[in-house]
Amino acid sequence: MNHSPAKPTTQLDNKFVRVTKWFFPPNSETGMHIHEMDYVVVPLTSGVLTIENPDKTFSKSELNKGESYSRNKGVHHNVINKNDFNFTFIEIEIKK
Repeated sequence: MNHSPAKPTTQLDNKFVRVTKWFFPPNSETGMHIHEMDYVVVPLTSGVLTIENPDKTFSKSELNKGESYSRNKGVHHNVINKNDFNFTFIEIEIKK
């Protein structure tokens, strides 16, 4: 299925962190990517995002508004909004 690209907006980029606001209209995606830094996600919307793994399998990730989580660098995935509503989160990448 073809998805439109999600819309990233860099809010802050300094020697410590890069903060990006991700806006996902319905049926949009990040595209397959590998995280090069440890990161924290702060959901601004509650709902379920679909995660595409490199082996073409899919999983669901339930996010709750304001409930942050972190991941280590090296995560390889595509994040897809299959909801019928917009989804937004803040991603904070930690530079070392």
